[in-house]
Amino acid sequence: MTAMSTLFEHNLAEHQQLFSNLGSLTGVVQQAGSLAGDALKAGGKLMFCGNGGSAADSQHLAAELTGRFIKDRRPLAAVALSTDTSALTCIGNDYSFDEVFARQVAGLGRAGDVLIGISTSGNSRNVIRAVEEARRAGVRVVGLLGRDGGVLAPLCDVAIVVPSTITARIQEAHILIGHTLCGLVEQQLGLA
Repeated sequence: MTAMSTLFEHNLAEHQQLFSNLGSLTGVVQQAGSLAGDALKAGGKLMFCGNGGSAADSQHLAAELTGRFIKDRRPLAAVALSTDTSALTCIGNDYSFDEVFARQVAGLGRAGDVLIGISTSGNSRNVIRAVEEARRAGVRVVGLLGRDGGVLAPLCDVAIVVPSTITARIQEAHILIGHTLCGLVEQQLGLA
């Protein structure tokens, strides 16, 4: 057996162990899907934010909604706050990196919208600031988190905490959960 196949088998075993326990999140995933679907039904939008791999997940999930997910349907109002490099660099330079999502939430968020903050640690300062700003604006909050949920968990209307301390496994679970949220939204809107 090569070191590479051993690493793959190790990663696969970790993945399978974590995924076999994700059923405990069914209720909170359903709640998050309902919250997101209700916002879109009422004419609101979904905003996603996160750093690094979570920024990529934000873009991925927003694209599933503005594009299509299960089948062809109308576009849904979703935006990833990590995609506008001019806004990120302006806000980061003029204020601080902690504010890059909060300023966008303040400018774009309206009561009835939903912010989905993604953080594998639950402690990303700029996501925390975005959630704090969302709360002030009447924007509901879903946290897609890991470890123990960190500082973010109690700030969220719905906190989905993946029970792992391994960042890569948490991110793998986040994508499954995110895809499930997209499917739940489509079902709730009668589009699937």
